Amino acid sequence: MTDHPKSHTPKDSHYARLRRAHRDQAAGGPAAPSARPPKPQHAGRPAPADRVRLYGIHTVQAALANPRRRFMQIYVTRNALNRLELDENAAPCPIEIVEPRFLDQELGSDAVHQGVLLETAPLNPARLGDLGETDLVLVLDQVTDPHNVGAILRSAVAFGAGAVVTTSRHSPQESGVLAKSASGALELIAYVQVTNLADALGELKDRGYRTIGLDSAGADELEPALDGGKLALVLGSEGKGLRQKTRETVDVLARLEVPGAIRSLNVSNAAAVSLYAARRHLKG
Repeated sequence: MTDHPKSHTPKDSHYARLRRAHRDQAAGGPAAPSARPPKPQHAGRPAPADRVRLYGIHTVQAALANPRRRFMQIYVTRNALNRLELDENAAPCPIEIVEPRFLDQELGSDAVHQGVLLETAPLNPARLGDLGETDLVLVLDQVTDPHNVGAILRSAVAFGAGAVVTTSRHSPQESGVLAKSASGALELIAYVQVTNLADALGELKDRGYRTIGLDSAGADELEPALDGGKLALVLGSEGKGLRQKTRETVDVLARLEVPGAIRSLNVSNAAAVSLYAARRHLKG
């Protein structure tokens, strides 16, 4: 009796193609084609010079609730408009209903826009003189990543800080990436940018703040260094930490005691931990 040849399934053909491609490559022939080509990236279009583009449901909701904002235009999908619970006839600026692909083209393929883009004027710059009676301030010494700064803004609001102070150079300006990472916090806290950080630390001292630089080589642990009724926590950049001038200017250098195998934290995580400790001290 003659055996019938086995039928070739698509799976069999797939593995046969892989084997042939492997043999071709080993013999110097063409390499096996990639199973999935890389997804093309699109950077989006730049915002007009007088506008900031904010995106994401929560970010846009927080901005629309901020009376300090001046709005120009909302681009939104019908579904996102329903999620925003925004009345088209009572909106603070013109609304245009668009398709998601329009927002992809405007913002780029990496932006998680959730179907909404708000064009608004930048917030008026905050100043140290606007701090009022807040007892807790966070100071960033050239932290450059907008994702980190956005996460720090969110933690600062959560722990009741009155301001985040940064340098006007080597720090992120107001942007959609910063606002999205802050998840609404940019609308709720003073984001102060100063020309000279050492002068700003001196002004904070004159206002009664104890300035504490976070440094892994600090002589004291953070908790014992927390003293007085007004605190300014100072954190350095992602790579280099505090600059020498900043280290010389703060009242004390303190470290977060990290007992694990990893001896340092991301700057946004270090900010959250130190804010928690500072708030407990101030409440106590």
